[in-house]
Amino acid sequence: MLETSARLLRLLSLLQARRDWTSTELATRLGVTTRTIRNDMDRLRGLGYPVDARPGVSGGYRLGTGGALPPLLLDDDEAVAVAIGLRTAASGSIAGIEETSVRALAKLQQVLPSRLRRRVSAFQSSTLPMPSRGPQVDPDVLTVIAGACRDHERLRFDYRAHSGAPSQRSVEPYRLVNDRRRWYLVAWDADRDAWRTFRVDRIEPKPPAGPRFTPRALPSDQEIAAQVARGIGEATWRYRARVIVHAPAAYVRGRLPVPVPVESLGEDQCVFEPGSDHPELLALYLGMLDADFSIVDSPELVDALRTLTTRYQRAIDASQQAPG
Repeated sequence: MLETSARLLRLLSLLQARRDWTSTELATRLGVTTRTIRNDMDRLRGLGYPVDARPGVSGGYRLGTGGALPPLLLDDDEAVAVAIGLRTAASGSIAGIEETSVRALAKLQQVLPSRLRRRVSAFQSSTLPMPSRGPQVDPDVLTVIAGACRDHERLRFDYRAHSGAPSQRSVEPYRLVNDRRRWYLVAWDADRDAWRTFRVDRIEPKPPAGPRFTPRALPSDQEIAAQVARGIGEATWRYRARVIVHAPAAYVRGRLPVPVPVESLGEDQCVFEPGSDHPELLALYLGMLDADFSIVDSPELVDALRTLTTRYQRAIDASQQAPG
């Protein structure tokens, strides 16, 4: 009985980890026969779990939706990760989820063993969350996109570009990426025959999702992160400037917060075109390059630098005159 119970827990964990399983896949994972899998599925149904079976050669099993949420099986690290994620979401960038996250966290902490409660409490007592200043994302939109990524279903949506121009997209969604309080979708755009990155707060899904697609070879996590960072760096900012820096190109690349193409003009000189919605912010970033530079064709940025220089000089003069 103990062996059967442990196998049922493992089987339930597998069904929760992925949407569709064939009986052969499950039997291989658990080291049993497909007949045992069929019997175990009947046992799970008897316990109230909504297990759906699909007949045929490509058939299999999936954990369906039911009238009540079945228990989730989490190991120690997963339980701590969920608790910390809920705590972070309470002040995060997903609209309307703060109160819900607090309620879910309270329920989870009630059933956590004391050793895990101490780990979560240590995190809570040592961190101070800052309220989100970035664009908030509808949690329902994130759920729809995440489901389409998981189930390999095409996603149709209306999209609003940085300029405000609307468009309609149909893509193969692959990965959601969170970067500095913003959510991005990495997807294959069949109309453009290329990988694309979309801001999720500008996406309005058009259900239903589908049809299903055969997944392409997915870039590595590092390549996906680099693609998102590159898309952020190449966004159509309100202000752009051509900046000549008196330093090697490799040095400048290492100082930039996001990847931006930097062209070498020689051993100790390079040029690049950063952008920002605010020239003052761009002026501050350039100051942190810790290298001399000159501006080409951007009077707004020059004015911002002049304003900051005047303000800093007043601060220096006032500091030198202040009594010691």
